[in-house]
Amino acid sequence: MGFIMDGLDAETYDRKYGDRQLIARVIGYFRPQLTIMLFVAVLVVLTSLMDTAFPILIARSLDTLAAAQSAQTIELLVSIILVTGIFSWTFNFLRQRYTARAVGNVVLDLQQDAFAAIVARDMSFYDEYPSGKIVSRVTSDTEQFATVVTLTLNLLSQLLLFFLIAAVLFYINTRLALLALTITPVIVAIALGFRLIARRTTQRSQRSLARVNANVQEAISGITVAKNFRQEQNMYDAFKQVNEQSYHVNVRSGFVYNGVFPLLFLVANVGTTIVVYFGGLNVLGGSISAGAWFLFVQSIGILWFPLTSIASFWSQFQLGLSASERVFALIDAEPRVQQIDQQPVPRLSGRIEFKDVFFQYTEQQTVLAGFNLTIKAGETVALVGHTGAGKSSLGKLVARFYEFQGGDILIDGRDIRTFDLHAYHRQLGMVPQMPFLFSGTVADNIRYARPEATDEEVVTVAQNIGWGDWLEALPDGLETEVGEEGKALSLGQRQLVALARVLLQDPSIIILDEATASVDPLTEAQIQEGLDLVLENRTAIIIAHRLSTIRHADRIIVLSRGNIVEEGNHELLMRQGGHYAQLYNTYFRHQSPDYRPGEGFVPVLIPVTDTE
Repeated sequence: MGFIMDGLDAETYDRKYGDRQLIARVIGYFRPQLTIMLFVAVLVVLTSLMDTAFPILIARSLDTLAAAQSAQTIELLVSIILVTGIFSWTFNFLRQRYTARAVGNVVLDLQQDAFAAIVARDMSFYDEYPSGKIVSRVTSDTEQFATVVTLTLNLLSQLLLFFLIAAVLFYINTRLALLALTITPVIVAIALGFRLIARRTTQRSQRSLARVNANVQEAISGITVAKNFRQEQNMYDAFKQVNEQSYHVNVRSGFVYNGVFPLLFLVANVGTTIVVYFGGLNVLGGSISAGAWFLFVQSIGILWFPLTSIASFWSQFQLGLSASERVFALIDAEPRVQQIDQQPVPRLSGRIEFKDVFFQYTEQQTVLAGFNLTIKAGETVALVGHTGAGKSSLGKLVARFYEFQGGDILIDGRDIRTFDLHAYHRQLGMVPQMPFLFSGTVADNIRYARPEATDEEVVTVAQNIGWGDWLEALPDGLETEVGEEGKALSLGQRQLVALARVLLQDPSIIILDEATASVDPLTEAQIQEGLDLVLENRTAIIIAHRLSTIRHADRIIVLSRGNIVEEGNHELLMRQGGHYAQLYNTYFRHQSPDYRPGEGFVPVLIPVTDTE
């Protein structure tokens, strides 16, 4: 077809599991459903017995009719056949119903485990892998996992039926039974041969689906940007390419799966033809009765069905195994952030020390090499520097979102790797550059930091942020719905909600990545007032974008390529005329009240005293 199959490689956290490992793990999920599964097993046996008895009763009816016995006998046999059919349907219905319940319970547990796994993953995991592909494993692949279970139960049912029918065949005529079973190795060989290519094909199909899901999710998330730049057609073309790739992969998969059916039925029909021919000769020779011969022909058809079903179901079985392999790989992915202990965390004073810290995102991307910095408890430190200087990385390391490869990070003199992370994060407040709000009300989002907070506490915190005036602009006050990702609110309002959320949390350490988007002067004043309140008496690391925040910081740290090149307050660094002065004149001076558009920056002369 000439279509390039790119983007379908396994993720780096994927791993190979043997069929026995996968099946054993699947069985482990079914242990809580043992009672239901035992009942299902009984129903499988009963259904197989009914299906086996059905052709025997028909054959007996034929022999009875041939012997010209009374009509009452025939009516009795017909009634028994009818009752047998009803019982067979009832047992099969109950088996399907309880199987669906057990499978539903197992899929529920698996999805919960998978979701718990992705919640526990490090931030680096989400930087490396598209969210759409992760979502695909939690949703699509867990649903495919149910296929393994259903087909496993069908497999057991078909195997039981096979052995029961085989016993009937040997009872009728041993020679014909042996003749019929000579086809069995051929069918088994075809099934095993198909097994070798089925797993790889299904994995590629699932990866292509995950890629489609990732593309759709990215498109929806970025639809505003696409419309701004009129890139809807390019977005559609990108989706079309990914979708066509998935189409080609699925067509090839369908060819592989469906190609085995005609071959299996051809072999089965050859076996049936042989049995019909030699069985007919035995009827003519008087070796067996017409009823017995009919029973044998009917039974041989039933005999082939389990074998061909087992082989043909193997494609779906492999699909389910591949799906379970992908889900288990997600669950088993090794976290990069490794805590060496889980010590309780009392109320922190907030002293932070970096000692010879070495950190890199990848082997080719070293960010910090022998980095040293001490931040005193209650101190507000502003980090400035060009893009890639390491500002955000310092915040992420303090938040324990990433693992550093060397040195030590101490909080109040204790190794950060010894903390119980859940307890530590309760004392760590973060305000990202673009605040994210969850669907719900403004009050719900403020309370997100402390779900147990009372309504009075939420109201008090909200009124303390930005003098509380921002609440008047909300249609329903704190009960205003924020919409998906908070899009029903302005960016400034979202920032105020994020600040209120952190204030309600009452953390000991604040990590703030200031928003760079422009807001109206009133909202900016409200945000600044909220910042002053949030930062009061707390240790703060600020990735600074506003001059007002920089000037209010106790200390400014100037970073360049992971190194501290300057530090001090605003006035001192400006007098030095170094890196900070260059950054100020490039990025910050237009925020100064001394800056006059069209005239440039009018410097304020600050006298230098001997003490300085």
